[in-house]
Amino acid sequence: MIQQGARLLAPGSPGSQIAPELLPKPVEPDHDLLLRGDFQQVGVREYIMYKPRWGVFYQTKLEGYLRNTGTDTIVFAGCNFPNCPRTSVYEASERDFRIVLVTDAVSGLYDRGIEECRRIGVDVKDLSATPAWLGDDVESTAAPGPKKPRP
Repeated sequence: MIQQGARLLAPGSPGSQIAPELLPKPVEPDHDLLLRGDFQQVGVREYIMYKPRWGVFYQTKLEGYLRNTGTDTIVFAGCNFPNCPRTSVYEASERDFRIVLVTDAVSGLYDRGIEECRRIGVDVKDLSATPAWLGDDVESTAAPGPKKPRP
């Protein structure tokens, strides 16, 4: 299919759509906005972005956005731990974010990977334990918009 020019995940193709179960309401990605490296709001405190490589920080505006909103904790879920989630966890760690890896929300996760994450200070939790770890009212702790940059 790919050799024949199939556009499986290209912007605007059916494969570029976000699974409806992951969105608070139906949203069509704004591919022009996302391709510029900007964020698209899809819920009260939910945004989507494109990333050009495995790591979520590589050539993206994510770190600046997180710093400007006062965000200090990142909760990771994702597909194929050996690639994107692991790379992004390490990138977040080297930027001194607190990190939670949600084990039952990451595909391809294996015992050694979990142990390696723990060794660099990642809190490894299953989904049922994550809201309690973050606080009683997770919704009120989420950053709604820009705050003053941290010193």
